[in-house]
Amino acid sequence: MLPEPCLKIRDALSQVPILTNISNQGDYEQALALMDELMEDYDTNKALVDILSLSIERWEERSDEFTGFNAALAELDSGIAVLRTLMSQHNLGVADLPELGSKANVSKLLNQTGGKQLTRKHIASLSQRFGISPALFFKKL
Repeated sequence: MLPEPCLKIRDALSQVPILTNISNQGDYEQALALMDELMEDYDTNKALVDILSLSIERWEERSDEFTGFNAALAELDSGIAVLRTLMSQHNLGVADLPELGSKANVSKLLNQTGGKQLTRKHIASLSQRFGISPALFFKKL
């Protein structure tokens, strides 16, 4: 027999099954809506956010809806993915990143054309500007 705390946790999780298992698009949409609500008071809801985020991640990894996106993401240079995310979050265009040079240079970096890659200087400048660790620009092994 399971200890009483385990039984309580199991019963609580059965009340909101999407916390541990998303099985269709409707569940996924409910999980995203619940995540939005939980994030309003993150400190109080941290444990639930952690559990729900794992459930959402599992769905996004195996759902047909995300297959193409996941494949494209796997091919994308991790530094460029971080740069694109920063640009999106801060509503920046190619002209808004003097750290990377001209608009043409930024465009080449984003499109990974002409052999352009982020340099150590680019990463240091972007890390300082956005207050993030340079490690975010490198793939985790």
